[in-house]
Amino acid sequence: MSQKTFSKIPDSRETSLLIDCPSCGGSSFKIHWQADQGVWQICRSCSLILQNPQPQQEDILQRYDSEYFDYETRNEEGFLKLMLLGLKDVGFSEWDVLSSEEKTFLDIGCATGRLGAWLNDSGWKAQGVEVCREAAAYGNSHYNIDIFPGTLEEAGFVDNHFRFVHASHVIEHLNRPDLFLQEIYRILKPGGIFYCITPNSSGFQALIFAHKWRSVIADHLYLFSRKTLKLSARAQGFSILRTKTWGGLGVGYAPGLLKNIADKLVKPLGWGDVMMMVLQKPSGEEN
Repeated sequence: MSQKTFSKIPDSRETSLLIDCPSCGGSSFKIHWQADQGVWQICRSCSLILQNPQPQQEDILQRYDSEYFDYETRNEEGFLKLMLLGLKDVGFSEWDVLSSEEKTFLDIGCATGRLGAWLNDSGWKAQGVEVCREAAAYGNSHYNIDIFPGTLEEAGFVDNHFRFVHASHVIEHLNRPDLFLQEIYRILKPGGIFYCITPNSSGFQALIFAHKWRSVIADHLYLFSRKTLKLSARAQGFSILRTKTWGGLGVGYAPGLLKNIADKLVKPLGWGDVMMMVLQKPSGEEN
């Protein structure tokens, strides 16, 4: 059986608070999954799945330490391959025709900056944001990429600045995904694109494994479905360009042949384990 996604065991000194749904403001929930590392409830109004009670940001940020840095450096080439495959699948290469001035790209939660470095080598102007300070420092020195060490809000980018923003497996880690989407909307140029990658709670694996699904971990405060991510994005002004999902069964869950069949079947149905939603800020819209 494959292990769950990497996650830190919560410190016993952390505090948790009950919250209202950040997507719709609802305050009525029912338990959806109970696991060793937390309780995930579902909002009765909009169906968003969230960890509730929820650890606070100052505690969560402490989890992104040297152990997390080691995990990212060990896996950076594999993660780069997956990100490039995902971007290719949603048609990112169509933007190669843009002028160099338009090829501005921000990678949020960029870890060591491997994706941004690859883009810069390909003629882009990429920057990063990363809360793990060791990873940010490594990327700045090793790949010569500008990575801000902190949160997106702390970075304080100017309005209408980036043509593209990318966040792979970030939004599910945040206390306020609504404010995160607002900030991305603000810093995107009119017509700008946001590539949002996150686990898919409406996928096949979530359905069959329930609370034993590999994404039900302490670090995941939210688990979006295709429906709830669309609702959250539209509430902040984004339009939805396309959605793709990948992954039928994780490595180790089934023999190779069965896994390959499952991977091929879930993709056209939108039942993959991970989804990428391509969001756009309307053209001509200023902040």
